[in-house]
Amino acid sequence: MVRRAKLWLAGQWLAWAGNRRRLVALDLLLLAFAAYIGYALRLTLFLEPRYLADCALAALLFSLSIAASLWIGGLYRVLWPQASVEEYLRLARWYLPGLLLFWVVTALPEWLIVPRTSLAIMAISGLMLLAALRVSWRLCRMAPVAPSGAKRRRALVVGAGEAGTLLARDVQRNDGDLELAGFVDDDPAKRGMQIAGLTVLGMVAELPGLIDRNGVEVVLVAIPSAAGRLLRGLLDRLAEEGVEVRVLPSLHELAGRGVSMNRLRNVRLEDLLGREPVELDMGGIGALLRGRRVLVTGAGGSIGSEICRQVLEYAPSDVVALGHGEHSLYRLLEGCTEHPVIPVVADVADAPSMERVFAKYTPDIVFHAAAHKHVPLMESNAREALRVNAHGTATVARLAGEQGCSRMVMISTDKAVNPANVMGATKRLAELVLQEQQRVFPETAYAAVRFGNVLGSRGSVVPKFEEQIASGGPVTVTHPEMRRYFMLIPEAVSLVLQSAALGRGGELFVLDMGEPVRIVELAEMLIRLHGYTPGKDIQIAFTGKRPGEKLFEELFYDPDCVDRTAHEKIFLSRNEGVAVESVGAAIADLLNEEDDAGLMETLQRVMV
Repeated sequence: MVRRAKLWLAGQWLAWAGNRRRLVALDLLLLAFAAYIGYALRLTLFLEPRYLADCALAALLFSLSIAASLWIGGLYRVLWPQASVEEYLRLARWYLPGLLLFWVVTALPEWLIVPRTSLAIMAISGLMLLAALRVSWRLCRMAPVAPSGAKRRRALVVGAGEAGTLLARDVQRNDGDLELAGFVDDDPAKRGMQIAGLTVLGMVAELPGLIDRNGVEVVLVAIPSAAGRLLRGLLDRLAEEGVEVRVLPSLHELAGRGVSMNRLRNVRLEDLLGREPVELDMGGIGALLRGRRVLVTGAGGSIGSEICRQVLEYAPSDVVALGHGEHSLYRLLEGCTEHPVIPVVADVADAPSMERVFAKYTPDIVFHAAAHKHVPLMESNAREALRVNAHGTATVARLAGEQGCSRMVMISTDKAVNPANVMGATKRLAELVLQEQQRVFPETAYAAVRFGNVLGSRGSVVPKFEEQIASGGPVTVTHPEMRRYFMLIPEAVSLVLQSAALGRGGELFVLDMGEPVRIVELAEMLIRLHGYTPGKDIQIAFTGKRPGEKLFEELFYDPDCVDRTAHEKIFLSRNEGVAVESVGAAIADLLNEEDDAGLMETLQRVMV
């Protein structure tokens, strides 16, 4: 009851004193009291009648001078319960002009006698009282609130840096179910030191023992800059401990939002495969897109929709979002309410429809993301893959040149390198189409950007694994040595925009995909993230390679013919020129094949 009463009084004090007018009144009273202290300590504790008039006048002028200075400086608009060091420095800076004003007024001849010792005491005590008033609100706000009768779980914070310190303080102040046992940090200089009232108990390698000794049930990872490899090692170390692991988001996600316990979340696969944040030439991308009309094909897909979202950040005049599926376009529009997007339902391989789109909207820049990408499905639908991936690209590229677009950028795939399947072969034809069109329309800068798989895209293995885990398994993997490159969608699209800014025409850009990941390891990570043990709680079954699949994807035809660009994560592939006399004629011949068997045979011959 006593604790509740204290907390209630603290809340009432915050609510009452937080009003701006009341704050001014409190400041005036405290400053007047500081003036009295200055006289009392210099002359006598109980002032003689001959000093009372001077003291009263000095108190009035002192309090009004300081309060006026603080008002001009905007100090009464500060939310003091949430203030930090910067606000208190502002308080000191704006306190000084008020003090100077008071000194000038009192220095006038025969106006008011203020002993120099009294002035010094007034100046120091006044600032101390003003700061103490504001600190009291901060202390009231920081008062820890424990839920009545609630069981609190012991937790360790991994990372005793700035983020870990802020997180620990926020956990201690808020009404939550966590009780912090201490920090874990690999900096030996911090061992045994106290931060935010908690001790750095040891290093990450000692976590299992620290968890047992301290009865820890939750581990909070407060290292926003942590690479995926670090998190994977941490999860492997904690796999047998049966503890819950929560993490702070990456620095990119935290930007502008601050560190708090509300930002903690469960570990996601993206964290484990996390890569270094991408640094972009924002000025170059902005110069390319600002004020331009941008057409994005395949805008309802995972890549196309992210292109739309990121392009909108650079203030284009319009974004024309073209897609074949109305539901996916509707979902895109629902997420872009702040920036109007022009939706167009059309098929990129339908030449008359695309001609009308280009004539009506006259885009300046085209991002071509429309494609069929599912490898096994395209093996049994080769004609449709050729129609959309190759013929559709040829249609869009031709119209971009005829319309006089300044730039066209196509999204390609690592499966276009030495293609072993229909999807890869048709995307390779699409790459060759751009190189052919570059010669036909030299005023339009064509470029292709090649990269591997992206996490979270429709049709990727991750949603399939999630469903299998939810149903109790088994998780099916085609081959124990199957490996793939993976990127996060926002990272891939950011680099696509950067490539567009770098391109001058005819380039085949290849993104740095990092190290390839074994699909079986991906499955194991997902199983652990759901709190299960691979091979024990959830089984992994190998089903064999599917038609058109390769064990390992490549990014270049010839690794020796690769140049660096101005961006460290974007490469330029050389000597990947047109392999056939006329790509457009080859695509037309393929589409004229009467049956799929003939189409497949001709496609393989063309791609040799």
